[in-house]
Amino acid sequence: MRFRKIAAVLLMAAMTVTTLAGCGASSASAAADDKTVTIWAEGSDNVRVQLERQIENFNAANEEGYVAKLEFITSGTGAQGLTDRIVAAKKAGQTNTDYDLVEVSDASITSYLEQGGEDLFVPIDTERLSNYDNLTVTASFRNDLLVPYRGTTVLLAYNSETVTNPPTTAEELYQWIKDNPGRFAYNTPGSGGAGSSFVLTSVYNFMDESALTSTDEANMEQWGPGFELLAELHPYMYQSSGKVVYPNKNQGTLDLLANKEIDMTPAWADMVLSQQKQGTMPESIKLVQIEPAFTGNTVCFGMPSIGAQNDAAYAFMDYMLTPEAQNIALDSMAAIPVIDFGQLDPELTATISDLKIESFRVSAIGDLGSQLNEKWDAEIGTLE
Repeated sequence: MRFRKIAAVLLMAAMTVTTLAGCGASSASAAADDKTVTIWAEGSDNVRVQLERQIENFNAANEEGYVAKLEFITSGTGAQGLTDRIVAAKKAGQTNTDYDLVEVSDASITSYLEQGGEDLFVPIDTERLSNYDNLTVTASFRNDLLVPYRGTTVLLAYNSETVTNPPTTAEELYQWIKDNPGRFAYNTPGSGGAGSSFVLTSVYNFMDESALTSTDEANMEQWGPGFELLAELHPYMYQSSGKVVYPNKNQGTLDLLANKEIDMTPAWADMVLSQQKQGTMPESIKLVQIEPAFTGNTVCFGMPSIGAQNDAAYAFMDYMLTPEAQNIALDSMAAIPVIDFGQLDPELTATISDLKIESFRVSAIGDLGSQLNEKWDAEIGTLE
């Protein structure tokens, strides 16, 4: 597939991104259209913006007449999650849906398969991807079902004007929180991955490292010490009107950090870096990786068996592995590339030169993640 050279600065087109309340069923004519692919994703707004730019470019540049469309679910809105929608559609016996291509992390694939069955996604025919050899990483789990297109990780974000010696270990972080009451926050784990990563690692740091990549429900019996730690830290969290507040969504804590209402928070590296580029996050906000680390993942595309699995889906995945698409992801959301940095704009890669996917601490606990969040809601979120 050939792509025409485009201008370095892309004009953002007005696009309507519809969040559907149903199961995503499409008409037979749409599903049978080999030129059209519907891409589903969820998360924070920077993910949506990046995908909109990619789709605009793909639709304008491909010479085969393929058309990509986006359906996006914003996290923390209370809308039914993407996993639940796809699993429900499959269990309802739907086979003609518009779930053609789904953004899924290598950590969450286990949850999809646990709930929807091993046949929920179809194996990727890499022979149909001319740019597959560009990849320098593969999915940590089920790389037969997934094609990576970016990396992402949670780091410790802090205000360097007030924190001159940031923590470098988890124990130092927990002590810093106690020594600086009200100056740390993490978002509710169910509303965003940064807070979820903080809760997950706080609990699993007490367990064998292998538990981070296990879906064995027996591991729940070992959650006690971690929840005791979270309860111990609770009184030292950010407060408003004299009460501890856990902000909603990843952006909630970043807003507090940018406004200097707190000094430190776990945050997605790409959100901090992209917002600094946009001028909405002060340059004084720095990032550091602690040990043991928060979690990161490879973000991929997979093809549900209830979608089209058509040429357009393969064409879009192939496009996302081009230097052009990787530069757009890097430029728009500081996404960590999955191809060799030498193929990319050096001015862009300079901003994320210290972030390497191969050094990420990966988690894949399947549906235990939802149960962990529910336990937090019941035991920590309700504390006075």
